[in-house]
Amino acid sequence: MLAGIGLSAIALGLTAKEAVIMTVDGVDVPKSEFEYLYHKNSQQQMAPQSIDEYAELFKLYKLKVADARAEGLDTLESFRQEMNQYRHDLAAPYLADSTYLLNLLDESVRRAQEEVEANHIMLFKTRDAAQNAVLRERADSILKVLKGGGDFADLASRFSGDRGSNSKGGSMGYITALRFPYAFETAAYTLSDGEISDVVESPQGYHILKGGKHRPASGKVLASHILIMTQGDSEKEPGAKALADSIYSVVKADPTKFEDLARRYSDDKGSGRQGGKLPWFGRGEMVAEFDSVSFALPDGAISEPFKTRFGYHIIYRHDHKGAPDKAELKPVFMQMLASGQDPRSKMVRDHQTTKLEMKHKGKLNSRVVEALKADAGKQGLDSAFYAKWESYPATVLCVIKGKSYPVNGFISYLGGRLYPVPSGAADLIQEMLDSYYNVLLVDAEEELLMKTHPEYANLYREYVDGSLLYEVSLRKVWDKAAKDEEGLKRYFEKNRDSYRWSEPRAKGYLVNAVNDSVGELVKSRAAVLSRDSLVNTIRKEFGKDVSITKVLETKGSNAMIDNILFGGPETKPVNTKYTVYFMLDPRVIVAPEELSDVKGLVTSDYQNELQEAWEKELKEKYPVAVNEKVLRKVKPMNK
Repeated sequence: MLAGIGLSAIALGLTAKEAVIMTVDGVDVPKSEFEYLYHKNSQQQMAPQSIDEYAELFKLYKLKVADARAEGLDTLESFRQEMNQYRHDLAAPYLADSTYLLNLLDESVRRAQEEVEANHIMLFKTRDAAQNAVLRERADSILKVLKGGGDFADLASRFSGDRGSNSKGGSMGYITALRFPYAFETAAYTLSDGEISDVVESPQGYHILKGGKHRPASGKVLASHILIMTQGDSEKEPGAKALADSIYSVVKADPTKFEDLARRYSDDKGSGRQGGKLPWFGRGEMVAEFDSVSFALPDGAISEPFKTRFGYHIIYRHDHKGAPDKAELKPVFMQMLASGQDPRSKMVRDHQTTKLEMKHKGKLNSRVVEALKADAGKQGLDSAFYAKWESYPATVLCVIKGKSYPVNGFISYLGGRLYPVPSGAADLIQEMLDSYYNVLLVDAEEELLMKTHPEYANLYREYVDGSLLYEVSLRKVWDKAAKDEEGLKRYFEKNRDSYRWSEPRAKGYLVNAVNDSVGELVKSRAAVLSRDSLVNTIRKEFGKDVSITKVLETKGSNAMIDNILFGGPETKPVNTKYTVYFMLDPRVIVAPEELSDVKGLVTSDYQNELQEAWEKELKEKYPVAVNEKVLRKVKPMNK
């Protein structure tokens, strides 16, 4: 449904007061559109056209667009999807709340200047919403114990599912901004030292955090490492430690051997293939022991072997840099928003929804929303759910700018998505409904942009009409001429005298062969082959022993052809693996014999003929009325 909303209306969307410069097949063209394209075209020309000259070209342009619409090209699903995507992309800068985005970015920049000590108790979510509800209750119970004076480290070691921190009393060490879910990061950065948070929900689970110390950010380091893996296998410990010590003694004496040894011995195959090189990393991105050693080493130093839960590591630290500034952080931040995976994306969308809802007087039908969620919560999203709600096509889901939107539009938006687990289906309905409602509000705003922002409207109309012009020209002229073999032949025969050459051409098939024997075999085979299949058959049967090409060349273009047909000196094939060359069907012609001899020129001329015939037909088929009074008000373009 969304693909069709307002597309035709937008293409013609004019304010009632805007001056109409011409009407083409009943469609009004605003003066602003003509003026915009006239000035843009003039800037691209060496000598600007007069308004009258451009008006004639513009009429043809609009007639072709009218023909494209008459052919139904604007109703194709592929076209609608492309235009809607362009419309959304074009509208994005107008819809963005730069103040809100800037505040979120500034918050991230401030947080990136320091590191915080994070401690948490985590209960991992499952795919079962009912089980998650039980986990949430358990988290609430743990929080109650903590509020009553319970020991955080003890409870973390007993109940936290985070294996990286539960053995350390919940300590994650120091973390940096933009590395953890937004709700978790916000709690970590805002809690005071020792303060216990409420239960914090992230996409991964339920957390209870204990505030820690803050310190200036350590920045990032660039390092390589070699890993000899044990993964807790005690039997591997002695051998792994001995190998790590042996490697260390070599690289300590000669650091240039680090890359080679990493490729040969490191069990981290991803970095090993790169000589052990890791991407830049900050605090909290590696396991605690690796983190500590990396940031403690000076640039250019190599660590002694040390142990993590993965095995024994040797680190070669190359470089370091400080905390990112705003310029460095902004593209990372914007990419996170664009991915849609970061919770800030939903925050931005919900903020946009709130603003547009007020602007366009949007209102959801709360009774219908609750009924949708209740049904999903009872039975999940299954065929019965869809059958029930598809039977209420006229039920109003929401109203925007006085226009009612039925619930079946939302059902279509769900796309038949199945979610058989009732306990999570209601949340899914709410999530999808938030997205759908935002799409409708954005659509209303984009329609308004067509009326209030001429530069947006002109760019959009130019893209729509330009796409239609290209597609209809492809069908009526370019592809039609290229694929119409009979038409091309008739045109060539009719206009044969127009295609004359100033100098003769050598025509035939140039053959290179590895030796005389193969050459003779080619000649014998060619004697019984149709010329339509000659080249492909010879190439297939003789493979790399022969090179064969159909040629039409003037004197001086090819030394071998010159030798055979134009009396040139003997030569040798350019490819030295071939020792002989000759031509099949060799001859010199002074004029084209057949269409293929001048097909490119004929195709171009035939296209011009089709173009002229099409334009004549358009002028007779579609009425055009020019408002001369408005046309005279267009300001000429002077360079």
